[in-house]
Amino acid sequence: MPLIVRPHDSRQTPLAVIAVFRQIYESLRFAWQALRSNLLRTTLSLLGVTVGIFAIIAVFTIVDSLQRNIKETLGSLGTNVVYVQKWPFDFSGDYPWWKYFQRPEPKYTEYRLLADRLENAQAVVAMGGRGGITIKRGSNSLSARVSGVTFDYNKISDVPIAEGRYFVPQEVESARNVAIIGSTVAETLFPNQSAMGQSVQIAGLRFVVIGVGEKKGSGILEIGGDPDKRVIIPYGTFAKLFNSINPSLTIAVKGYESDKGLENLEGEIKGLLRARRSLRPQQEDSFAINRPEALAKFIGGIFAVLTVAGWFIGGFSMLVGGFGIANIMFVSVKERTNIIGIQKSLGAKNYVILLQFLFESVLLALVGGLVGIGLVYLMSFANLGSLDIQLSTGNILLGVMVSSLIGVVFGILPAALAARMNPVDAIRSK
Repeated sequence: MPLIVRPHDSRQTPLAVIAVFRQIYESLRFAWQALRSNLLRTTLSLLGVTVGIFAIIAVFTIVDSLQRNIKETLGSLGTNVVYVQKWPFDFSGDYPWWKYFQRPEPKYTEYRLLADRLENAQAVVAMGGRGGITIKRGSNSLSARVSGVTFDYNKISDVPIAEGRYFVPQEVESARNVAIIGSTVAETLFPNQSAMGQSVQIAGLRFVVIGVGEKKGSGILEIGGDPDKRVIIPYGTFAKLFNSINPSLTIAVKGYESDKGLENLEGEIKGLLRARRSLRPQQEDSFAINRPEALAKFIGGIFAVLTVAGWFIGGFSMLVGGFGIANIMFVSVKERTNIIGIQKSLGAKNYVILLQFLFESVLLALVGGLVGIGLVYLMSFANLGSLDIQLSTGNILLGVMVSSLIGVVFGILPAALAARMNPVDAIRSK
């Protein structure tokens, strides 16, 4: 028998694709009509998914906002910076505070030693701080934090100046009475006028304002207090005012980016300080070399716990909502059994019936998820002080994906049951 080759009709493929999309569109339209016809039942069914998505996305959004806020705060401590202090950043369960309490405070002479001898440091800074200091100008006054720093402080931490300038070396070395004040200090003491060149009183001494900092706003974890309510003065002046009897300070050292892990810098600091303090080889360090990354790592662990808690609470709520969706879908299949039989007798394929009910389930869960995301968006307008809540695109997509997945998982069984019905038995059902 000769082989007959039939010519391929190129029009069949586009027509088949159009037919598939038309069936999908009809399935979506049918599902939407089914949900609208039972509005109360639909609303009750999507509540579980709404609560679940709201719990998960709200926790994720708050955690992201906290991380962003704290990251910005820790960024003010500088990158590639280590701090020589008395107390270590140790967040383990066993914290021998009594041992750390006996350690001596870092001294200015040790700062000078490190500043002169360190080879792996870009900058070495001595700094101290005292909170609750009254700053006066005429009849205006406020309580602020006064920080004393050495000249290279702006290499360790960002000091944005809105008006005026930073210190010059002579002002710091000779401990002159000059100050850089925060924006809130300037607005309070010098309303409706410039603070540049004006005088303020700190602990009874007159200081000339040489700079006003840019407005930053307070963070959740603001190390050193609100930057807008701070006054920076030369460290020598600060020591004369507050630390003349028992001077103590924090030494900040900035390393080079090429020093991976700042290992060379830390080793050099340890060697110099141990020799300075005459520590024997078997003795422990009497000082701590702290990194901001340790604090960030500890806070990250807390955020991980919060994230797991959000998944647990939200997952339980979505599980309840998923069972509600499955229950409603089984009821819907039962109510429309006769219609399913008629559709099949008219030539509807099994996958068409499957898609109708599966789309209905997904649409139900998706509407619930979008309502939950909308509630999180409304929450972002709440005034939570320094915490700025922002709903990210990633969290929106996560909510949409999770709610759609819930619709598929809990809707596939009722949809498969409807698709496998015998058309004759379905038409005869009442």
